[in-house]
Amino acid sequence: MKRKVDVVHLREKFTRKGLRESDLDADPIRQFQKWFREALKANIVDANAMTLATASQNGIPSARVVLLKGFDERGFVFYTNYDGAKGKELAENPKAALVFHWKEIERQVRINGNVSKISREESEKYFHSRPGGSQFSAWASHQSAVIDSRDFLEGKMKEYEKKFRGKEIPLPPYWGGYLVAPTSIEFWQGRPNRLHDRLRYTLKNGMWLVERLSP
Repeated sequence: MKRKVDVVHLREKFTRKGLRESDLDADPIRQFQKWFREALKANIVDANAMTLATASQNGIPSARVVLLKGFDERGFVFYTNYDGAKGKELAENPKAALVFHWKEIERQVRINGNVSKISREESEKYFHSRPGGSQFSAWASHQSAVIDSRDFLEGKMKEYEKKFRGKEIPLPPYWGGYLVAPTSIEFWQGRPNRLHDRLRYTLKNGMWLVERLSP
């Protein structure tokens, strides 16, 4: 019998400096930008990878990792197939949570917000910036649908490669971006003895309230 993996004693020592209220920008998007730049400077692989959590109208949760593809004063943008599982959940319940985990610098960012589709023009601009193979696959894959085999998927890919050969690949009508407009953003900094720093911005009457949370 194989030995069990010892999960109980897997621990990480947090040693980095803390996070004080005086360190924070008054605007959480600018604060995120500062931390995101520091994550990139630390050469974190896929620093823009984030867990996206959604729920159906019945409250059944679902989570997966997606890539952040833009952020500004409006909020945070990612792209996907609108007809996939997450798209259907967001149509029923247009709220989501995001989590960034940057282990190398002992930080997390948690975001809750309201979700809406971005403009068709913005989606087209991003779509045409993608590699050709990624554009073809957006047509070939009906995300989350059950398929018979890998051969079926690769056959659809070849079909669209032939159809659009030598042409600009159009944006599929069921594909585009979502904007998560934040209502709260929490910045988490690891500290020794699990006494981590947690500072949360909450949107109140158009203003950002900053509160410290117990770890």
